[in-house]
Amino acid sequence: MEDECHEIDLHSDGHFMLQALREARKAAAAGEVPVGAVVVCGGRIVARAWNQVETLKDATAHAEMLALTAAQQAVGDWRLDGCTLYVTKEPCPMCAGAIVHCRPDRVVFGCADPKGGAAGGWINLLEANPPLNHRCDVTSGVMAGECLGLLQSFFRDARERKKSGDADARRGSEPA
Repeated sequence: MEDECHEIDLHSDGHFMLQALREARKAAAAGEVPVGAVVVCGGRIVARAWNQVETLKDATAHAEMLALTAAQQAVGDWRLDGCTLYVTKEPCPMCAGAIVHCRPDRVVFGCADPKGGAAGGWINLLEANPPLNHRCDVTSGVMAGECLGLLQSFFRDARERKKSGDADARRGSEPA
C-alpha cells in the first residue's frame, strides 16, 4: 500500500483543497468555524471531515482530528504513511501533535494562522528540527484566498449576529 500512496500528483493540490473547502462549507452551514479537511492516499480521498466542536460538544473535534481518525480506519493502520492531509486552515498545536503521531507524508493547508498555527505560523511542529517522532513536508497557501475568505465571512457574520443580540452568536467566537 505504501508504494501506491506515493502516486499523489503534486499538481492536484488545488483539486483536493477544493474538496476540503467543500467540507469547510458544511461546517459553516452547521454554525461551526468553517474548517474542512480531507486525507488522500493513492490519489483518492480516504477520509473527509469538518469542524464539529459545537455539534459534538467536543473541543477536540477539529476537522483535522476527525479526518485523521477516519483515515486510520480507512487504511487499517494508525500510521498514515504515504498519505497527504489537506486542510483549509493551518493546523493548531493540538492537531499538529496528532498529525506528527499519525505520520502522513505531507500536510497541505490553505490560509495561515500567524497567532495560533503550528505549521509555521506561530510555531512549526510539523517540520521541527530536531524532529519529534516524525517530520511532515508542508505546503502552505494552496487556495489561501478562498480559505481565508470563508473564515472572514463566518466571523464577520458572527460579529453581526452578536451586535443584533442573536443567542447563537457565541458560536464561532473562538477560532478553531
